[in-house]
Amino acid sequence: MADAPTPKQLEFGVNLNNREPLIAPDYDITALLDLSTVVEEKGFDSIWVGDSLFSKPRYEAMTLLGALSQRTRRVRMGTACLVSTTRNPLWIAAEWATLDVISGGRMIYGPCMGSAEVGVRREFEALGLSFRERATLFEEGLAVVNDLFKTGKTNFKGEHFSYDEVEFHSGTEMAPLKPVQAEMPIWIVSNPRLLGDRPTEKMQRIMKRACKRIIEYGDGWMSCCRAAHPEELSEQIGYLTAAAQELGRDWNDYTVSYQVTMNIKDTREKAHAAIGEYISMYYPELSRAMDLSNWGPVGTPDDIIAWLRDFADRGVGHFICRFGDLDQFDQVERFSKEVLPAFREAGVSVTTA
Repeated sequence: MADAPTPKQLEFGVNLNNREPLIAPDYDITALLDLSTVVEEKGFDSIWVGDSLFSKPRYEAMTLLGALSQRTRRVRMGTACLVSTTRNPLWIAAEWATLDVISGGRMIYGPCMGSAEVGVRREFEALGLSFRERATLFEEGLAVVNDLFKTGKTNFKGEHFSYDEVEFHSGTEMAPLKPVQAEMPIWIVSNPRLLGDRPTEKMQRIMKRACKRIIEYGDGWMSCCRAAHPEELSEQIGYLTAAAQELGRDWNDYTVSYQVTMNIKDTREKAHAAIGEYISMYYPELSRAMDLSNWGPVGTPDDIIAWLRDFADRGVGHFICRFGDLDQFDQVERFSKEVLPAFREAGVSVTTA
């Protein structure tokens, strides 16, 4: 009989909203850097930044993470998410290894292939990349980055990338350039239903490929944006456990993370008004295409707690909280005082079984 999985403490991070300084008059880049220290002081486990070239402009993710690494000492840091298909994997590996070194081994790599939005398609076109081939580009890039994280070199051969003894070591350095962490956490993004449901058979094919990719190249799954459908989370975890069994991996070793956009107010009416204004500015294209309820829980602290408990019970082990509000400091303060204690003081844990 297999051993029962060891319970893990439920963790919480904060997306620092590196797009918001460009859309909110009272939240500049200095405020963002300051917020990172507040988040750490309030007892959160991680901080995150997003990524977009010009579809949804924001301060560049990896440069910003370098600055954040020097403003914090304890929290882990990552991307939610980095559109890795628009970057050369050799540069990603070198930059990420550098970030891991200067942060003291606190990085979590959160890559994604890019959504189906018109703006993202334009980014691929501007960079001379094939949007239609982004899944293959994504998987090959993950394979290359995995090699370089672990050994500092790669001999990967694929359709888009092919290398022969490429390594971050010319022979004059003491050792190859690698991350501090021997096993770099890689939480791969998969949101197959982001822009609506597809026919069942096609969805199954997409889901199976996405889940195999997560198990083969990562040690975690990152998702978002279907907050009104917790059953879909359970469904994809089922596909993931099947993929893990097929590939001979232990699903209990993987982390399920969920980036959830929320707004906490004294009343549901105030919260809905605030997040509606925020989302229409932040995601003008997706805000028209998606039901606002899919972004995340909106309402009183009790509403937020109930939603988090439901998704934690279904297997989420790390919530990345993105606050849909023009006042980021107020939302972090409210969450730390009115939501976080419900989980910290009760010693809530999650299992991956």
